[in-house]
Amino acid sequence: MTYRKMLARGAGVALALALPLAAQATPAADKQISADIVIYGCTAGGVVSAIEVRRLKRSVTLVCRDDYIGGMTTNGLGWSDTGNHRAIGGLSREFYRKVKRHYDDPAAWTLAKRPEKAENFVDDDAMWQFEPKVAERILEEWAAKAGVIIARNQPIDRGPGGVEKRDGRVIAFRSRTGQRFAGKVFIDASYEGDLMAGAGVSFTVGREANATYGETLNGVQLANSIKHQFTLDIDPYRVKGDPKSGLLPRISPVPPAADGTADDKIQAYTFRLCLTDIPANRTPLSRPAGYDAGQYALLLRYMEAGYRNFFQKFDRIPNGKADVNNFGGFSFDNIGMNYRYSEGSDAERAVIVAEHTTYQQGLLWFMANDPRVPAETRAEMSRWGLCKDEFTGNGNWPREVYVREARRMMSDFVMTEQHLRGTKPTPRPIGMGSYNMDSHNTQRIVDGRGFVRNEGNIEISPGRAYPISYDAIVPRKAEAGNLLVPVALSASHIAYGSIRMEPVFMILGQSAAAAADLAIAKGVAVQDVPYADLRKRLLAEDQIITLEEAGP
Repeated sequence: MTYRKMLARGAGVALALALPLAAQATPAADKQISADIVIYGCTAGGVVSAIEVRRLKRSVTLVCRDDYIGGMTTNGLGWSDTGNHRAIGGLSREFYRKVKRHYDDPAAWTLAKRPEKAENFVDDDAMWQFEPKVAERILEEWAAKAGVIIARNQPIDRGPGGVEKRDGRVIAFRSRTGQRFAGKVFIDASYEGDLMAGAGVSFTVGREANATYGETLNGVQLANSIKHQFTLDIDPYRVKGDPKSGLLPRISPVPPAADGTADDKIQAYTFRLCLTDIPANRTPLSRPAGYDAGQYALLLRYMEAGYRNFFQKFDRIPNGKADVNNFGGFSFDNIGMNYRYSEGSDAERAVIVAEHTTYQQGLLWFMANDPRVPAETRAEMSRWGLCKDEFTGNGNWPREVYVREARRMMSDFVMTEQHLRGTKPTPRPIGMGSYNMDSHNTQRIVDGRGFVRNEGNIEISPGRAYPISYDAIVPRKAEAGNLLVPVALSASHIAYGSIRMEPVFMILGQSAAAAADLAIAKGVAVQDVPYADLRKRLLAEDQIITLEEAGP
């Protein structure tokens, strides 16, 4: 089955799979909501940004595409990708401290005992692994206590006129329900950068060539793709050794370009599953509609050759649960099936999300039930199921696919590999990152020897905690003088691979809100906010913005 046919297969799936409750939204009686600062995108970064606005005594409206808040933090990513914990400050660290305070209560451990070695979960008075429902409860209560106004089920209207501008400033944007949100300063905290794009701000999608910014890890990376790779030589053809028989499903027929060259491909998406092996809380895995065992023929061939490491990324989180992530050559990452997501229509995105759902649910069913799968693997997979107490309004399935990367803003300043490594200075820092430069695979191809290979996976440390510039979250002044973009920020593909972690989005969300307040107070464009004033405020609020403050 071709890639195009795979997408078409999901065309009849309701749009609600991508935007679960958006179609059910009821417009408010007042068709306009106004606030000092309007935030689009209820990611954890967006929520923290709204809480910061309220701390600064300004009015805020947090506009959600869906009916929940928290993004991936509340949708399965319970094993936080944190890097150097000492580089995480401000409200971001406070979130993880709230997590620890929740689990300090013995009553929180209802389904499994607290680990005897607490350091598995805790350090620096913070806890970095948690259940999705706990993260959601913390963020909901925190936002409510701060007085954040949340407009739910209000996906932005991505059509003409959805975003209103005047004299280089965003005036308002409209949701698909017809609600109008007006403000003085706007923050786009969505993973997709939909408000940014609607405002006419420059952006890019895909991978730059290494030559663009003088990098070493950007563009096509077949030679460096050594992790999450096939460890055995696997024949890619339906009939082994016969190219005329055609490729097995989920292998691209397009040869890869030369290493280091640019393309418009996107690293793979997945659902970060929350599974359990506690029988009392386990929902049995079910066979999805549209299940096709043939889609896993490559994995079957890999297992027939001896592969047995399928369960390596079932990472334990509290109460007998696991945050399940991709591992190996053929796993939960749906490689090559998301290329149109960033710029596709809402309907196209819905098809892509539906296909990801069918792929991943089908993979679980295949591993637990197909008689060709080794018996010990089927037995292990059958021990696991979805959690009865997670995502209860969505069949215990995560409500949001993991958009690891989509649009990235193109501003006057771009964070690159050199800024992360420290070979170029980073001006006007507002927070820090420290995780590996991490790109998942982008394509599965036939290599020059005639075997299956994955391409695009990079996991290389920048070698330090590094500062992130304020200039990377503001657009070019002529494009939008009152918009900040702390999530789909200005960074190269490989630099974004490190920055794109949930703790960092919370850090940048808080710093964006602090800058928005200063822009209003001083009557200036966000690009002209005095950095000395912003820095002073951030330090007073315990943000970590320099290597010295992060420590070793």
